[in-house]
Amino acid sequence: MGVAIRQAGEGDREALVELLDSAFQQDPVSGWVFPDEAHRRAVHGKFLGVFIDITLAEGRVDLTEDGSAMALWLEVPAGEPEGEDEVPALMRETADPENERAELVGRLMGAVHPHDRAHTYLLMIGVSPERQGEGLGTALMAPVLERCDREGTPAYLEASSARSRVLYERLGFAFMGRTVQLPDGPQMWPMWREPQEPQG
Repeated sequence: MGVAIRQAGEGDREALVELLDSAFQQDPVSGWVFPDEAHRRAVHGKFLGVFIDITLAEGRVDLTEDGSAMALWLEVPAGEPEGEDEVPALMRETADPENERAELVGRLMGAVHPHDRAHTYLLMIGVSPERQGEGLGTALMAPVLERCDREGTPAYLEASSARSRVLYERLGFAFMGRTVQLPDGPQMWPMWREPQEPQG
């Protein structure tokens, strides 16, 4: 059974924030950034809204027609990025100004992000909690990865849990060898995917 996917726009922003918020409420990294559960429920959506705004403006947001899953994609050129240094501060300022971790997580991710080759970046992928495990994430990623293979473009992401790392490995991503270790917290796995030859 195919999954119907469309490209989201500005009019979808509120629904996108709500979906990403619910998808990541129990994520290890979100729990580290916002350890207090009540506080996390209050500010987490504002925090993730920064990623959505950047992607709506500069990339593409793929959304299942039923609104249960989404993927944020950016095309990253080779070379040191302009303005990327401002994003972690914006994340903190927008969501939780007193919380250093809201900025630190972005800085640590930026420090390991490769910039020597142009690539497609899966910034985030979110599936509503009641639909996780149904293959929706794979369905969202497959068309983009097929395009990467056709065009000879590598892809990059950071897995935020051991479970998601296994999923990405099945799709051809390989751990780059250096984790992002959050102080007194969980780790993230930067993963790279070389374009692959079509099967058969």
